[in-house]
Order: sequence, then structure tokens, then C-alpha cells
Amino acid sequence: MAAVHAWRAARVTPLGELHTPPRMTAALLRLTVQVVLVASLWNGLYAQTGTTAGLDRDQAVTYAVLAVLASRLRELDQYAGRDTVLQHMHFGTIVYWYLRPLAPQRYYALRALGEQLYGLAWALAGYAVCLAVGVVRPPESAAVAGVFALSMLLGQWVLYYVMLVIDQLCFWTLRNGAAMLILIFAQNLLSGVYAPLWFFPDWFITLSGFLPFQATLSVPLSLYVGRIPLSEAGAQLAVQAAWVVVLALFTRLLWRRAARRVISQGG
Repeated sequence: MAAVHAWRAARVTPLGELHTPPRMTAALLRLTVQVVLVASLWNGLYAQTGTTAGLDRDQAVTYAVLAVLASRLRELDQYAGRDTVLQHMHFGTIVYWYLRPLAPQRYYALRALGEQLYGLAWALAGYAVCLAVGVVRPPESAAVAGVFALSMLLGQWVLYYVMLVIDQLCFWTLRNGAAMLILIFAQNLLSGVYAPLWFFPDWFITLSGFLPFQATLSVPLSLYVGRIPLSEAGAQLAVQAAWVVVLALFTRLLWRRAARRVISQGG
């Protein structure tokens, strides 16, 4: 029975897209346009230069395209299904999370796992196409590919906890849509989604080093394109693992405190 509940929770958000063909078509079109525009942008930026900020054109384009594909891992539209924590807090339906057979934190984790596995299928398909047409270059060696895969797994784990913390803030602020948009923008900026961190000022890079954001995406992609050598991979993986432990303990504390604040604003 527990396995059945877990399976149902994991497929909640993916089913919302799979049962709506127009949403899948829109997702495919959006991803295609993003890849084409990003690749065109970075090819254009490097048209008159060879190497900038330690990256050549192929490295920069590969990094940017992989960042777009990686963003698909957590891009499912929970808002359309009225299944965001913010919506549940606003309408009072968050109480049902505490009446189900699954604990709220377990339901949240399983739902996120289902989203990431579904998003991974999209990302892998997009990667295969981009690799075949030469938009991205393959990893330099099997060792780089293995380290990248492990770093990407840890990065998505860190990202899960970062997004969880953002959602958990809803238990204290109730109506924080603007704040959440700011936090999500900060996450994308500091993790290197919009541009590799090496293009930013030194003070910005130093600041991001004290935050978990770059561990979500910048580190694994830097390992893939060779900006971080294999000799430094162990230290980077250790930092990612440390952030997983710290954030896991922090979010566990927040779940306990959030249970005492389950109130409804509209229901």
C-alpha cells in the first residue's frame, strides 16, 4: 500500500502535462526555441574573440545549452494544477497534506522525484539531439562524464532542498508570490543558469561561494566543459555533499515548525 501511495504522489505533476497534449507541444517548442536562441547568442558573442573568461566558444555554447536542458529538470508547471505550496496555503487546502497516509515531507519529496525523473527524460532526449547535431560537445573522457553525472546528481539534490526552503517560507508569509519570484531569480542567477559565473565580478563570485546556489548547476557544468579540472573535482563534490547535509537538517527543522502553523487563509 505504501508503494502505491508513493507511486501516485510521484506522478502527480507529470500526469498534468502528459494528459494535456497542448502543454507538451508548448514545452517542446519552448525548449527548442531556448536552445536555438542561446546557442545563437553565444556563437555571436564569440564571433570576434577566441577565449574569454577562460572559455572558448565551444565550451561557452556547451555550457549555455546544457544549462537550458538542465532547467527542464524542475520546470513542470505546478501552478496550473494548483499544487504549489503557495496556493495550498492561500486556499487552505494545505491541511489535506497532513490528513493523507503520506507525511507532508514525504509527499513533497516523492512529487519532486517524479518531476525530476520526468524532466530528466526531456533533458536526455534534448542532449542526445544537441550532441548529434553538434550543438554541444561530448565530455573529454569517461572519467569526466562519470564525475559530471555524480556532480549533477548532487546538484539536483541541493536544488531540491533550495526549492523546498523557498516553499517552506509560505508557512510564515502566506502571500509571498513576489518574494518567491525574487528568490527563484536569485537561484538562477547565482547558480549560473543565465551565464557562467566567471563572467561576473570577483566580489560576486566570492559571495556566491558562500551560498549553495552554484553547487546546483555551475559546478557540474563547469566539470563537464573542463573549466574545473578533474584534480579539483573531489573538493567540489565534497562541498556539494556538505550542502546536501546542511540543507537536509535545516529543512527537517522547518518541517517540524511548519506543522505548528498550518492555518488557512481562504478555506
